[in-house]
Amino acid sequence: MIIPPYLKKSDKVALVAPARKMSKAELEPAVQILTEWGFEPVLGPNVFGEHHQFSGTDAERCADMQWALDHVEIKAVIAIRGGYGCLRIVDDINLVSFTRHPKWVVGYSDITAFHSAIHVKTNVCTLHATMPVNFSKHEKATKSLFNALTGQGNTYHFADETLRPTNAEGIVVGGNLSLLYAMIGTPTDIDTNGKILFIEDLDEYFYHIDRMMIAMKRAGKLTNLKALLVGSFTDMKDNQVPFGKNVQEIIREAVKDYSYPVYFNFPAGHQDANKAIVLGAECTLEMGQGEVVFYQ
Repeated sequence: MIIPPYLKKSDKVALVAPARKMSKAELEPAVQILTEWGFEPVLGPNVFGEHHQFSGTDAERCADMQWALDHVEIKAVIAIRGGYGCLRIVDDINLVSFTRHPKWVVGYSDITAFHSAIHVKTNVCTLHATMPVNFSKHEKATKSLFNALTGQGNTYHFADETLRPTNAEGIVVGGNLSLLYAMIGTPTDIDTNGKILFIEDLDEYFYHIDRMMIAMKRAGKLTNLKALLVGSFTDMKDNQVPFGKNVQEIIREAVKDYSYPVYFNFPAGHQDANKAIVLGAECTLEMGQGEVVFYQ
């Protein structure tokens, strides 16, 4: 995989809204933080657009993303928030110029659609990390984004509830489970073979998680992993008649036939402590005393 150039002082960073809308007042604190880091934030032409729940029409959101990816002076493209909308435009994005001049594409949740498309079509690493809508919520998560963008690397410690505990090393891919599930069998379906797969999700029913994990298994996405890295599954829901299993139990059942380690409690996903991961790059997971240590 190709690692884009790391950012330095005065580099231009594009802020775009490829999914849900966000107000200028909500974005202002993040603009200030990026400026304090020494970068020059550049707003997409339609970043404050409105079209129902979206930040502009499909055409407007696509145009902003295309502008940011093609702009030779832009060194990172940061989605200001997730929501829903990226799948509607991902196939209309042209990555020819981006392939010639790779840059960091940053975001999580719905932005998984772009992470996967970029990995499949260009072999360029991307950055699963907190977005401007959340910059003020967790200082360490936001700092981990800065570290990743500037090439300083990150190390995370998290509680050991590992299934088949052992160390693992390899390329990490993935993102939001709902988006990975939605892309199965499409031109932007990621290859998980021999990889460490990271998954997380938000606001789903337990039976939805079960259905998605079964689909991932049936599609071969869980078969030949080096490891499964499980982030936060936040605000899960149940029916009046309980499903009978929680998220960890659902995942354990889905991977019971395999031999690779499954690391739970990874500090990334829909939580304030959403630590940055360079998707497409090598990482190392080591077992410690009651904890797991992630290096990248």
